[in-house]
Amino acid sequence: MSDLKLYRKRLIPPECILLKDDIIVSQTEDLVITTWKTLNPKIAFSHGSSCYFLKEGFKVSKFYRQDGSLLYWYCDIVEYTHDELAHTLTVTDLLADVIIYPDGRAMVVDLDELAQAFESGLLTASQLSAALRQLNRLLTYIYKDKFDRLQMPLESLGL
Repeated sequence: MSDLKLYRKRLIPPECILLKDDIIVSQTEDLVITTWKTLNPKIAFSHGSSCYFLKEGFKVSKFYRQDGSLLYWYCDIVEYTHDELAHTLTVTDLLADVIIYPDGRAMVVDLDELAQAFESGLLTASQLSAALRQLNRLLTYIYKDKFDRLQMPLESLGL
């Protein structure tokens, strides 16, 4: 995966964007770790870091405020498509997300978009099933107090 190019693909709204300014800090067969600044300026946050768990089907990100304080952890349920010849990794957002606040509260969001995407034919039945299984696996980490295992790759690099 040398010289890897990362793409973010959304189903709602439909778009596929090259994350040309994201910096790949570390990569293995199982993980890709990046730092980034927001594509469009935001009031609530300005930058962050992400860990792409390639075998788990999710991406765990830290969102930071302008002053460098942690806003929250944001976990995306995703599908990865790796093209070895083109050296690209396309990360398709499967819409279900989990936000974890610094005080430990966790909130599952965008399940309505997941249903809408399926009903509109934007997701196949197998993608919907995979997304729900991946969401369950992520929530199991959180509810069994093992989310620190998913935080560790970023934390160990000081990100």
